[in-house]
Amino acid sequence: MKNYRIKIVTDSSSDLRTYDKADFAAAPLKISTAEKEFTDDSSLDILKMVTYLGSYSGRSTTSCPNTEDWLKAFGDADIIFCITMTSALSGTYNSAMLAKRTFEESAEGRHVYVIDSLSTGPEIALIADRISELIHTEASPDDIYEKAEEYKKSTGLLFMLESMKNLANNGRVSPIAAKMAGILGIRIVGKASVKGELELLEKCRGEKRAIEEMYAQMKSMGYAGGKVKLTNCFNKNAAEQLDALIKTEYPQALTEIYACGGLCSFYAENHGMLVGFEHN
Repeated sequence: MKNYRIKIVTDSSSDLRTYDKADFAAAPLKISTAEKEFTDDSSLDILKMVTYLGSYSGRSTTSCPNTEDWLKAFGDADIIFCITMTSALSGTYNSAMLAKRTFEESAEGRHVYVIDSLSTGPEIALIADRISELIHTEASPDDIYEKAEEYKKSTGLLFMLESMKNLANNGRVSPIAAKMAGILGIRIVGKASVKGELELLEKCRGEKRAIEEMYAQMKSMGYAGGKVKLTNCFNKNAAEQLDALIKTEYPQALTEIYACGGLCSFYAENHGMLVGFEHN
């Protein structure tokens, strides 16, 4: 592995702005309305975006990184491990594959391994962590790719939403389903399915009940003390409550709490939370 310049690249739905475990870059997605466009990079004022979208009544859309965005993120590395958000809900994987061909044709010996996370946010970050660990071993690039693909089968994603307005405006859920969230304190708990689609699981009255339901769902999916990443859209308190539930049963669990980036804030909306975790 010492002869290669290796880099991990994700799209910006990973919520990773900096990453000190490997050479890293994120290709930005964009969030658009008829009035404004927001680029999901380190300069984005997420509070300003979330506040604006909360009062905007028109249609909102997202767009994936184009080939140039990916090539800029790839830089001059020899080996790229590129992790994208789920291909079931975005064209990001397909755009990464187009960039892969251009990049590999630009110089002999270059190679891009594109991994469809079938998820987003903290589950992508878990896969990135696993790849970074493998980079520091004697594993070949092919072995790293195969082990990363195998690892993602033992990770999961759950989410808690107070609002599904943007999901409905973007065509990700039906308007009828979206109306459930927020009514009489209802929170929606759901997951990324094995096909990478949104699967709504439970309607919970109040945030405390939703957090308890998230932990119950983690356990039912095979969580047994593995690594957990909790991302939130201006709701660190909810993440800390779930973290406390996890640590009560698994005090040695490696957990990390941090803020959603732009794309995940767009879908999670204000007070939303996403949880990526390892399971059996």
